[in-house]
Amino acid sequence: MATPLPIAWLNGAFLPLSEARISPLDRGFLFADSVYEVLPVYGGRPFLFNAHIGRLERSLAAIGMDPPMTRTAWASLLQELVQRNEGGQQFVYIQVSRGAEFGRNHAPDPTLQPTIFLMASPLSLLENHVRETGVAAVTVADERWKRCDIKSTSLLPNILAKGIAARAGATEAILLADGFLREGSSSAVLIVREGTIHAPQEGLEILPSTTRALALKLAADLGIAIQLHAVTESALRSADEVMLGFATRGVLPVCHIDGLPVGTGRPGPVWTRLNEAFEAYRSTVASLPIDQEA
Repeated sequence: MATPLPIAWLNGAFLPLSEARISPLDRGFLFADSVYEVLPVYGGRPFLFNAHIGRLERSLAAIGMDPPMTRTAWASLLQELVQRNEGGQQFVYIQVSRGAEFGRNHAPDPTLQPTIFLMASPLSLLENHVRETGVAAVTVADERWKRCDIKSTSLLPNILAKGIAARAGATEAILLADGFLREGSSSAVLIVREGTIHAPQEGLEILPSTTRALALKLAADLGIAIQLHAVTESALRSADEVMLGFATRGVLPVCHIDGLPVGTGRPGPVWTRLNEAFEAYRSTVASLPIDQEA
């Protein structure tokens, strides 16, 4: 993990990240009563701004919180934070908790002021070795709660799954439930069979992925067939290609799952076309204002 960049924003003020402090009574700390978002930044410009802030707003609504600021205010704040950290390639982490109160009360006080925190970290572009050999994944049982559509900071099952992947030398843990594919511990999962992309339908058990949405749009533009339906574990294991969608890394080809090759064991033709389209799209929107991006 890259060392975070030095300037953060906390509750209305820019400050050195090393000096940022919150109360131990903050509900995000005590209960994970908070949501978060991660936005990639290319060339100093936040990417997929409306999709990411829209998802943040949906997560807040799902836990009964109002947006703490307008999209215009978010755009201005993000741009200034990026500039204060000298632009370039970054990713920005946003966390909004319900706030702090004096005591540990399960039922939240509706008058609390939210705690809002942003920090930035360096972002690396797709490495050549990934283009050539892809990444590895392992499968793990999905032990998360029943509202995975909320981007909550309550991530212990995800962290435990990612730890299993790391100990196996893999990039990601692919979560399975009752014989069906869900998603990765921190990614969306797409599979390819006979040139068609297959993916689980979004619902309460899957986070609506901004990268997946863009990947499917680009695939449709390329004329690649798409089917959204329940994807079985056997379909995953026998797929010609498997791809992971990360906000901070784009779409990655998975070439080994549980130590066994996926397809030919090399990045496949659908991923190659999709990655080229993703990089072209990123370049195309580079000059647009972030609140006007499609």
